[in-house]
Amino acid sequence: MGNQVERLTHLSYAEVPTAEPAGTEPGPRIGVSYIFSVDEDDELGEEPVAGEVGPDRRSAPGGDREHERDKEEEGGGGGGDRDRDTYDLLNEVECSVYYRDQCIYEKRRRAGRSAKGDGQELLTPQPAEILLGRCQPGDLVEFVAAGQCPHWVVYVGDFQVVHLHQAEIRNDFLTDASQGRRGRLVSQRYRFKALPADAVVRAALQQVGVRGAQLRWSSSECFAAWCRCGRREFKVGGELRIGKQPYRLQLHLSEHSSHTLEFQSLHDLVLEKRRNDQIGKVALIRELAAHLHGDEQQRTDHPHPH
Repeated sequence: MGNQVERLTHLSYAEVPTAEPAGTEPGPRIGVSYIFSVDEDDELGEEPVAGEVGPDRRSAPGGDREHERDKEEEGGGGGGDRDRDTYDLLNEVECSVYYRDQCIYEKRRRAGRSAKGDGQELLTPQPAEILLGRCQPGDLVEFVAAGQCPHWVVYVGDFQVVHLHQAEIRNDFLTDASQGRRGRLVSQRYRFKALPADAVVRAALQQVGVRGAQLRWSSSECFAAWCRCGRREFKVGGELRIGKQPYRLQLHLSEHSSHTLEFQSLHDLVLEKRRNDQIGKVALIRELAAHLHGDEQQRTDHPHPH
């Protein structure tokens, strides 16, 4: 059985595990505090999910910051052909993102769970060839595979996309950018007002060829979302960190339990969200359970003096 925890526990960032799997976006997990809530009848770590994605599925360690980002943008080492048919939709981490009290992003499994009922449910990934018949210029596409960070691209028409890959903004055919992974449309994931389709395409094409130190985005998701919405929050250093934590990442672990993290910037939040996407729901639940158990054991071993 899992560990029964308090209904509400607020942890400081210094008390939480900070190790990141190799191959994820670089950068420290800063400006974040953790809140965990769970229904008293729901035990953490006991939700059965098939197709566990654990630490042994992570990519081999990278070198410097740019090399680690390159591996993430490659999709964790080019294993898409192997993983595309074994991708477990039930192991995806459902989450919502809030700026103060406004929901600005949502990924949920069932349409009825969305507060607005606006189609934010998880969709079964499709082969790239099928997506070609559904994409319109300006759409965002997310490619997924087990044990990898999702890879986002901007569809610009004529079967082509623009995306951040290997520390460079590239223009490729959608089928090539997929690297054998399945994908789905995610244009509505971020709830910011979208630019007109021609402006989205123009913003993406204008960045083709930008690479290395000139890049202002740390992940394919941040670049694609910036093209779609034009907001500086998706750029590295786009927001000042002034001590406040206005962003919240709510992880929906089961019907009655959730885990909330607070961040100083949207950029930091996206890094953590994508780390969770890579390790999967099962591994994330076990990580949280292990930490909460260790924290409880520490309080038992070192009781506060009366």
